[in-house]
Amino acid sequence: MNSIQHTYFYQQAPAAVWAYLTESELLAQWLMPNDFRAEIGHEFTFRTRPMPAFDFDGIVYCKVLEIEPNKRLTYSWKGGPRPGEITLDTLVEWELHEKEKGTELKLRHTGFQDKNALIFGIMDSGWLKNMGEIATLLHKETV
Repeated sequence: MNSIQHTYFYQQAPAAVWAYLTESELLAQWLMPNDFRAEIGHEFTFRTRPMPAFDFDGIVYCKVLEIEPNKRLTYSWKGGPRPGEITLDTLVEWELHEKEKGTELKLRHTGFQDKNALIFGIMDSGWLKNMGEIATLLHKETV
């Protein structure tokens, strides 16, 4: 229990899926409000409602670590019960693979510790739901 891994297939080209991972406004539609920029070293936050029962104040602190346009995106993912106290220190990795009829998107979210067991369970199912939401949003664009 230290890694979340999901794979999802989209009927769109990698560039369309990439936009939902890297454009702040599109990212906010399926994940959380943010100040993301696709620049290595950029520090950004995701913001949502606090969940005190899970030692989470509602702010995820991130830093872009790796970018290969339309292929790979990696950023840190940290959070805790209050500013300055980090109890979740993890890594999010996205990989896009062009396939004959679309794009395969792989997520690896690693670095969970035993103390993160409750939030791990929520995030495991949450990531899969969110990846499905990207598919819904992409489908709406083509209709």
